[in-house]
Amino acid sequence: MQSVGHHLAAWRHPDVDPRNAISLDHFKNLARIAERGKFDAIFFADGLGLPPAPAALLAKGAPIHYFDPLLLQAVLSTVTERIGLAATVSTSYLPPFHLARKFAALDHLSNGRAAWNLVTSGTDFEAANFGLPEQVGHHERYARAREYVDVVRKLWDSFEDDAFIFDQAAGKYFDPAKLHVADHKGEHYSVRGPLAVGRPPQGYPVLVQAGSSDDGQELAAATAEVVFTAQQTLADAQAFYKGLKERAARYGRAPGSILVFPGIQPIIGRTQQEAEDKLGQLQSLLDPVLSIGLLSAFLNRDLSTYPIDGPLPNLLSTEGWQSRQQLFVDLARRENLSIRQLALRIAGGRGHKTLIGTPQSIADTLEEWFTQGAADGFNILPPVFPFGLGEFTDLVIPELRRRGLFRTEYEGKTLRENLGLTRPLNSYTKNADGTVAA
Repeated sequence: MQSVGHHLAAWRHPDVDPRNAISLDHFKNLARIAERGKFDAIFFADGLGLPPAPAALLAKGAPIHYFDPLLLQAVLSTVTERIGLAATVSTSYLPPFHLARKFAALDHLSNGRAAWNLVTSGTDFEAANFGLPEQVGHHERYARAREYVDVVRKLWDSFEDDAFIFDQAAGKYFDPAKLHVADHKGEHYSVRGPLAVGRPPQGYPVLVQAGSSDDGQELAAATAEVVFTAQQTLADAQAFYKGLKERAARYGRAPGSILVFPGIQPIIGRTQQEAEDKLGQLQSLLDPVLSIGLLSAFLNRDLSTYPIDGPLPNLLSTEGWQSRQQLFVDLARRENLSIRQLALRIAGGRGHKTLIGTPQSIADTLEEWFTQGAADGFNILPPVFPFGLGEFTDLVIPELRRRGLFRTEYEGKTLRENLGLTRPLNSYTKNADGTVAA
């Protein structure tokens, strides 16, 4: 749920009120539409500052409204009942105790629907907002994130599930034997604990991760339960899916304990021509300077100095979004795209696959990827809100249901139940023989 749509020109669409980007009623409406469609979750990305681009470029419509996702999801929990609430928070700039406390609160307040999308942040301009001259190196960011996850899990386990007995007669609020101090002392973090809140209803909020670099995949294989990824071809998606499941197996994890969700931007028409016309209208509203700026930001290279209709120059990987940079380079080389053509291609899905067609043809591709070992589900990125989400809900989801591929009702009350994920045991809970359950 990004602003008024994922396409860079969504805010200029004649049927869109750009002021919705700062309207709570707008996001409430989107949440209700998604829950009506029985989506698993609503998800907010995040950015910790504005890129150091000229103000005149930013004024052309680069997405600058990033409300704190946790605050927004807390509000949306009050107008929904079953849909999951996924919020992005970076491990680079928030101490783990704060994060553990905030997500425990969201899980309690939503009755078990919280999910944390773990990112490590990938830009120097974000680092500068936190007193750093540049971002921490890629490998170290992920090493820190691995320990960070360990810390927050310990904190979420501060109280065992049945610790709170509320015995008014005996004057005992909780069983003191079931309170545990993390007392974590690691390479990057030292955190005493405990967390001053009961264990989250889900045990742990669902852990989502989106890094597709080698470091990102290793972190996901060890810790994540849902993985967002950007893949352009069935073969690439299958290779990523297979590779990630194999990595997870090396950590002793079953294939179903880690779910892979490629991002899909659907452009939906009742005919193929109608869908293509919708995309054409959006592309016609796009300022090429802005699209080149977006591509430059992803690649951490100023492409405005190169011929716009020339090929993408040879680029070295940076410390930023390594996997997305490689995806763009591969796409440009595979399809022989100019800088202009590549910028136009990513203006909507930002590297995720764009499906242009009828509800039936879009469902065909989703079914193929799902049945051919490329996806467990999908991260749907409507180009324009609210009607892009409404079209997917009212046109594509019924088609998936007709094929027996999607639910008609939620399976449970928590996000874990709806995703088919097990509830983790508390790491301090003891078995009958005195051994620790986890």
